[in-house]
Amino acid sequence: MRRQAVLALAALAALLAGNSRPVASQSMQTLHLQTIPFDAGSQVFYAKDMGFFAKQGLDVTIDPVNNGPAIAAAVASGAVDIGFSNAVSIELAYKKGLPFVFVANSAIYSSAAPTSVIMVPKDSPIKTAKDLNGKTFGVNGLKNIAEYAPSLWIDQHGGDASTIKFVEIAPADTPAALAEHRVDASFIAEPQITQAKATSRVFAKAYDVLGNGWMIAGYFTTRQWADAHLDLLHKFQAAMRETAQWANANPDKSAEILAKYTKLDPALVRASYRAKFGETLTPAAIQPTIDLSAHYKLIDEFPASELIYTK
Repeated sequence: MRRQAVLALAALAALLAGNSRPVASQSMQTLHLQTIPFDAGSQVFYAKDMGFFAKQGLDVTIDPVNNGPAIAAAVASGAVDIGFSNAVSIELAYKKGLPFVFVANSAIYSSAAPTSVIMVPKDSPIKTAKDLNGKTFGVNGLKNIAEYAPSLWIDQHGGDASTIKFVEIAPADTPAALAEHRVDASFIAEPQITQAKATSRVFAKAYDVLGNGWMIAGYFTTRQWADAHLDLLHKFQAAMRETAQWANANPDKSAEILAKYTKLDPALVRASYRAKFGETLTPAAIQPTIDLSAHYKLIDEFPASELIYTK
């Protein structure tokens, strides 16, 4: 009987030991995200490394993806839970019938620290918006905010954007494209702005035409996924708010994390204008980009509140 008691205790101990790991893992909810690995899309990296996701009980997998349409397709198909995108692309997809909704703010525009500008080569004769007429203009993606915001700036400052040839160039290739005169001008984001300053000059802050403090990009999902995962979504939103506050207050620390995920020189990241992150998601932050799309007749005007998930 003594031997049986010992064996029973041993079996119970083994059972408890075997169950301890699953119980711990069950306390964490899994979340699958995709983002573009640059400053504006870096908020989720900070949340993971600084423990803000873990604080909310989230075990998060982050896929870095350079192609925005691929992220939208993954979210629409349910392959990932939440994705990152510029506002214009999601607005256009929504008006085409895709059930996308924004669930968290990301990068917001600051005229005092612009992270995207129009640049031209230093020896370029281009001095005014009209000088851009008929020229070749590089953007990181066609038919999105990188094309339409510069177009509006050009049209409002005496040029004619309809005469310009917009071409897609990968962000990392843009400084060289300007230096080698493969494009006459380009809409370029940090840290490539800082890289390009050796051979090119800032021509205009095109995003100024939309005002200050509007949402450049954010995190989105489908309305169906949000309805089915309210608790999980609220935890993600709480982590994003805390991350935005931390990142806005700690640019040097966030530079180290960004450099790790993007393989950039930390000194280059620190020397760049850094993205500012919105701590709340409001219709006023999204409406300027809807107005921009409607101006170019890409969509009909609609209230930004339709795009914000509020449950």
